[in-house]
Amino acid sequence: MAVERRRAARVLLLDSEDRLLLFRGVDPAVPGVTWWITPGGGLEPGEEARDAALRELAEETGLAEVELGPVVAYDTVSFSFRGQRYEQDQWFLQARTRETEPDVSGCAGEEHAQLLTARWWTVAELRATEETVYPIGLAELVERLLADGPPVPAVRLSGRALWSTMGWT
Repeated sequence: MAVERRRAARVLLLDSEDRLLLFRGVDPAVPGVTWWITPGGGLEPGEEARDAALRELAEETGLAEVELGPVVAYDTVSFSFRGQRYEQDQWFLQARTRETEPDVSGCAGEEHAQLLTARWWTVAELRATEETVYPIGLAELVERLLADGPPVPAVRLSGRALWSTMGWT
């Protein structure tokens, strides 16, 4: 089976209480297996990560008052969805909102079926959960963002080391 390469923008959306918005996702090809992910999705042809992040937030959350910040992390992941293998380069942008009631009515039917529910998480809840949360190390990333602000340059998320440069070691 051929691997499809794609690029994506993901958003670390924090509310005024420093909680992070995540969606419970499911792959229809693997019933009963769920995970938690940040809002976001694939870049359309010619689209920049920042524009894709804003578009995906509007589609997936319906939140109108979002302050989009910088790219804070990036990585490449491999995964399967609906039986198709993907290799995805993805950028994580930090964002803030005062709104806390997502409206998923703007999601396309297929996407809405994959995102089962939305929930705001504290760092402590992320650390304590036994549920699957992507990206791996998300609690540590958010904790460092809250303590130190955005890293410059953005950090690479990987299995080797979550923090790499500019004081994020």
